[in-house]
Order: sequence, then C-alpha cells, then structure tokens
Amino acid sequence: MNELYDPSEPERVRARARAGALLARYNRTTSGDPARAEILQELLGRVGPGAVIEPPFHCDYGSNIVVGERFYANAGCVFLDCASVTIGDRVKLGPLVQLLAVSHPLDRSVRATGLEYGEPISIGDDAWLGGGAIVLPGVTIGEGAVVGAGSVVTRDVEPDTVVAGNPARPVRPSVETP
Repeated sequence: MNELYDPSEPERVRARARAGALLARYNRTTSGDPARAEILQELLGRVGPGAVIEPPFHCDYGSNIVVGERFYANAGCVFLDCASVTIGDRVKLGPLVQLLAVSHPLDRSVRATGLEYGEPISIGDDAWLGGGAIVLPGVTIGEGAVVGAGSVVTRDVEPDTVVAGNPARPVRPSVETP
C-alpha cells in the first residue's frame, strides 16, 4: 500500500479547486472549440498531439494525468488521479470509463480518519477500454490490450489480451495468429 495522505490538506484542496474550475470551462465547450485543447493543456500533466476527451469529463487534479498522441476518451469519463494516470498513444476509451487511482484503507478505524492513498494506473499504447469499464488502483493494462464494456479491472492485463467480466479475466488474445 502507498503512503496514506489527508485529502483535506490545503494544497490538495486548492489543486482540486483549480481542476474543478478548468473542468467547468472545459465541459461547457462544444465540438471544434479551440479552447478545448488549450484547457486540456493547462489541466493535464501532458497531452499528446491529437488527443481528444469528449465532455463531460471529470478528474480530481488533472496534473497527475499524462495522455499520449491520438488518445480518445468518449463522453462521461472519470479519472480519479490522486496518483499518476499514464495513458499511451492511440488509446481509446468508451463512454463512462472510470480510472480510479484512489483507494481507502480497509481498516475502518484508519478509514474513519479520512485518510486515503493512491496507486498509479498505466495503460499501454493501442489499448481499448469499452464503455463503462472500471480500472482499479495500481493496475497496468498492457499494449494492445482490450477491456470489454462494463468490465472491472482489478489486476494487471497482459499486452495483446482481451479481458472481460467482473472481475475482468482473460478471454483470448487480441491479436489473431494465422
């Protein structure tokens, strides 16, 4: 488990408020609005060329998110980024995908203190996550992997593998061999 932190620390509260203000502007934009790219550049840690995130979009901080070139996220995605969320090139996310890098202690006495922790999420180049997929803290999804719609990813996904279900389990390779 990563180190516990207090989400009510003033620096964290300010960072979330900054992200919230940028997201409010972003989520009011329309297709083709040049302000979209400018706001994403200001909000996220790094944005590759040709990256698109359809509104509405939500994240906690934004600064912990790195997206590669030609990344595409459909409407309604949520990235809880108290830890790093790193997304490769040409990754596609269906609508309502959730990348949840935050977690809470299992011990209720510790949880009652309000402390939480984060574990990074990483998604390799050319991966595709179907609509409504949920990725839990600490998960790495390999290059070329496919996550079925509605799946809950609790463990790492090998490259070029299709996973589906709750919890997500391998279904078959994503690359067909001759």
